[in-house]
Amino acid sequence: MAVIEDPAAAEVSLDPMRASLLAELAEPASATMLAARVGLPRQKVNYHLRALEQHGLIELVEERRKGNVTERVMRATAASYVISPNALAAVRPNPSQSPDRLSARWLLAVAARLVQDVGALITGAERAQKRVATFAVDATVRFASASDRAAFADELAAAITALVGRYHDEKAPGGREHRVVLALHPSVNPTGTEPEEP
Repeated sequence: MAVIEDPAAAEVSLDPMRASLLAELAEPASATMLAARVGLPRQKVNYHLRALEQHGLIELVEERRKGNVTERVMRATAASYVISPNALAAVRPNPSQSPDRLSARWLLAVAARLVQDVGALITGAERAQKRVATFAVDATVRFASASDRAAFADELAAAITALVGRYHDEKAPGGREHRVVLALHPSVNPTGTEPEEP
């Protein structure tokens, strides 16, 4: 996985045709091969490939000589990409503004910070050829009522507060701070919409 922090690279990756080419380049391919797959002229594919290569999203694997033509075989630099909120620095949400545990917008700001922070950690760890110590829980719970959901949230907050209080040591020599992020939100339907609650 690669984290895109450069605004220009983010813009290039969000173009639908270039995103399609990135997906195709999970396996190495040439412009000629890609042109047949995506239904574009080879020259047009080459144009898009140059933009992707310029921003470090694809890389040269090999060059093959075919008669008077040199065919460049390219591949994506990662299996998947995440765009960091850093790419939109001027408009990224700030979770320190108006913290509200019940606000969906604040949750989104916290999630954006999570992507930004973990992206920076991944980038730094890859440079240092180390692993990042992380932990995540992803679960689904079906509540019988809104009051059950509220009770669950209260119990979860109390349990996490107790755990943080037990393990947080402000003066630990050589200690390292870790951020804990928990989120509770309605599951999204496959259509991407969520019915309104009564």
